[in-house]
Amino acid sequence: MKTGHINVQTENIFPIIKKFLYSDHEIFLRELVSNAVDASQKLKVLAKSAEYDKEIGDLKVEVILNKEEKTLTIRDYGIGMTAEEIDKYINQIAFSGAEEFVQKYKDSDNKESIIGHFGLGFYSAFMVADNVEIRTLARYDDAQAVQWSSDGTTEYKIEEIEKEKRGTDIVLHITEESKEFLDENRISGILNKYCKFLPIPVIFGTTTEQKDDPSGEKDEEGNVKKVSNEIPNQINNTKPAWTVTPAELKNEDYSNFYRELYPMSFDEPLFHIHLNVDYPFNLTGILYFPKIKENVEVQKNKIQLYSNQVFITDNVEEIVPEFLTLLHGVIDSPDIPLNVSRSYLQSDSSVKKISSHITKKVADKLKQMFNQDRKDFENKWEDLRVFVEYGTLSDDKFADKSKDFTLVKNTEGKFYTLDEFTEKVKPTQTDKDGKTVFLYTSSAEEQFSFVKAAKDRGYEVLEIQGPLASHWIQKMETSLDNVSFARVDADTLDKLINKDEDIPSKLSEEEQKKIQPVFEEILDKDKFKIQFESMSETEAPIVLTQPEFIRRMKEQQQLGGAGFMGAFPETYNMVVNSNHPKISDLLNTKKKGDQAKKAKQLTDLALLSQGMLKGEALTEFVNRSIELV
Repeated sequence: MKTGHINVQTENIFPIIKKFLYSDHEIFLRELVSNAVDASQKLKVLAKSAEYDKEIGDLKVEVILNKEEKTLTIRDYGIGMTAEEIDKYINQIAFSGAEEFVQKYKDSDNKESIIGHFGLGFYSAFMVADNVEIRTLARYDDAQAVQWSSDGTTEYKIEEIEKEKRGTDIVLHITEESKEFLDENRISGILNKYCKFLPIPVIFGTTTEQKDDPSGEKDEEGNVKKVSNEIPNQINNTKPAWTVTPAELKNEDYSNFYRELYPMSFDEPLFHIHLNVDYPFNLTGILYFPKIKENVEVQKNKIQLYSNQVFITDNVEEIVPEFLTLLHGVIDSPDIPLNVSRSYLQSDSSVKKISSHITKKVADKLKQMFNQDRKDFENKWEDLRVFVEYGTLSDDKFADKSKDFTLVKNTEGKFYTLDEFTEKVKPTQTDKDGKTVFLYTSSAEEQFSFVKAAKDRGYEVLEIQGPLASHWIQKMETSLDNVSFARVDADTLDKLINKDEDIPSKLSEEEQKKIQPVFEEILDKDKFKIQFESMSETEAPIVLTQPEFIRRMKEQQQLGGAGFMGAFPETYNMVVNSNHPKISDLLNTKKKGDQAKKAKQLTDLALLSQGMLKGEALTEFVNRSIELV
């Protein structure tokens, strides 16, 4: 038997581990099972290279819960360790001192990665156990099985034991404060979270009773040892779809894997992208394009990040561009430095290359879909639109690539690329300054009268709506050549597409000044600005509009992104059509009460057309209309 001290340069490494990793202490199981898988994989490598010439057997990792003994055992049948290897890999831990350790890694962003950064996978066991044993038999012909044990101080004990099978058992004696890890559902949940796709079978079992070891193996007192009666349950898929060559997979395989990843999802994904790169970096994975709802925030944190099939996190915003976090699926790369801070990830060259590659793959896939089957792409566009808009706004490289497949739809339901639509409307919708105006509506039903007026003029009107519309429109105006966007209710048509073709006014300026106070008395001056326009007689007598700039700023402010600007007031222009017969009739009405009544009726009609007449004002309007009938 050998005793000694773990070679660390501080006496309180274990309290530090417990204190600073407490909020993430469930990852102890990920670390220990990953180590067991590594030990199994290494034996495979040795067997392939003929450095190990014996039967490797049925390699697996067993996780055994014994509630009575309050132990959790992680067992593998891998390469095992000799006493010398235990001394090298377990007892020699070099730190520059507890104080430096604490100061450097107290940032909460780093908590869950401290263990891996220092190679402390095994020592994570002491976050939940007050005593840990390693029972191991190395792969060598004449190897002697040994047991290492420690009570969480720097003292340890190594002694020779009898062990029949090659491999290692890590036995954790769970502390009272960590008894949650003696719960079968808790352990099963952790294994499903972190170990669901490990390449070696992971078997989880609970001990229901103990019986004599059928091999007759005896303990130090000469008694036949007891073994557990385990109820096994394999929790992992050792060959998930992303590890298989794309040529070997069918659409059904991708669909089944999506269900495996997201069993609670009811929607089928629109399509998938299989990532398979081995140079200049290693990257595998499958990304699925879901049906994206309008609330983009709800869609995030669905990409799972793995390193050699070990789950790391579903927060991948430092590894892929923000807009790609709307996708679902898996990314697996050993080249991503997982055990460092997020700020480091953002500047790491490997991460940047991987991020750029994924962006390119997604853009190329969308372009390929558009080119191969445009009709199918158009059918999917409503589900693709928010994603493409988000990508265009947040990633310049994607924005450049997306120009070829970004679609707009007119009120007749016909789709155009941006270039196609520009060419179509340029002859009729170019203003006096040579700028092509894209008229659009956010709701063809609510803005029906404005849309109809535009279409009666022979103009095309697009349907552009959604939470990102205002930001996307602004981006398009800066990237498209000589194009501007105007919502159909932002002003009169002659102002929206100003061709410098004046229509004579039937009312003189003096007559307009006479009638203006009539409207001012019935309107809130802070909310409505009255202006006279010489419009066609066929257009409405009064039109309520909201300037494009004001409305866009308000919409962007509501979504977030109006910058430092203050709150925008709810202001409108009340445009009086000086050529409409009803306005002339109003001017000729001599009785002041009747004049005010008619002005109120015309104003309420304009408010009603915009859905702005509500409550008491709406009731008064209805009653007044009945009287007029």
